[in-house]
Amino acid sequence: MLEPEVHRPNDVTVDGITINILSMPQAVSSIVSAAQTGDSFIVCTLNLDHVVQLQQRPDFRAAYRRARFVTADGFPIVALGRLAGTQIERTTGADLVEPLCEQAGRNGLPVYLLGSNSLTLHRTARRLSRRFNGLQIAGYYAPSGDFDPYSDEADRAIEGIRRSGARLCFIALGAPRQEVFAARCLDRLPGVGLLCTGAALDFIAHTQDRAPRITQKIGLEWAWRMLRNPRRLGPRYARCMAIVPRLVARSIPQIVSARTRKAA
Repeated sequence: MLEPEVHRPNDVTVDGITINILSMPQAVSSIVSAAQTGDSFIVCTLNLDHVVQLQQRPDFRAAYRRARFVTADGFPIVALGRLAGTQIERTTGADLVEPLCEQAGRNGLPVYLLGSNSLTLHRTARRLSRRFNGLQIAGYYAPSGDFDPYSDEADRAIEGIRRSGARLCFIALGAPRQEVFAARCLDRLPGVGLLCTGAALDFIAHTQDRAPRITQKIGLEWAWRMLRNPRRLGPRYARCMAIVPRLVARSIPQIVSARTRKAA
């Protein structure tokens, strides 16, 4: 069995958040290993929108700091890592769900689905069960539209996950709710890995379209999304672009250190 992931010298730090998972295979093996040993843990996927919100929400930042595994979700984050001398790959929550379900089926790790709506969860559970032999969907729950991670409804959701016997829980509530809720779960759900996955379950159910694969590969998924919903996403991406110069400036010590090591 593979050992759980640990921090290493080539981990990347972006605005105080350490990215310690550098590729999809590393993410899958680390998460499955931790689940097999009965650990409780959180998986977060850092992107520019998260960086913006981390400056505004202390509870969001506190939740991120409790994450055991953090991946790079977004090409600007990947680019910062590569400038700092680390070969890092984009690893999104949407991309993680299916390979993890495949391994969960092989290793007898029941999974739980939380978020979105009942139709999406029903379709997702059915499709994942058919696609991956041995996969056990322990249960699913669609919270109300105004779900509050600190509410009585959140307490009931936590109890439902506990009773299900799940070892992995995919939380699809959008940031920062999913991360804040995961942090609340961490102390109350021993032996459960909590993965913050954004719109992943909607993509699997086909209740929401994902950008074409070519736009994902060339780093333009954000542009495809913005063109489809400019009124909502335009201001968000403008805020994201505005913080890039600051992030590059704060990464200069990492970049200089990496270039110095390479030259030595």
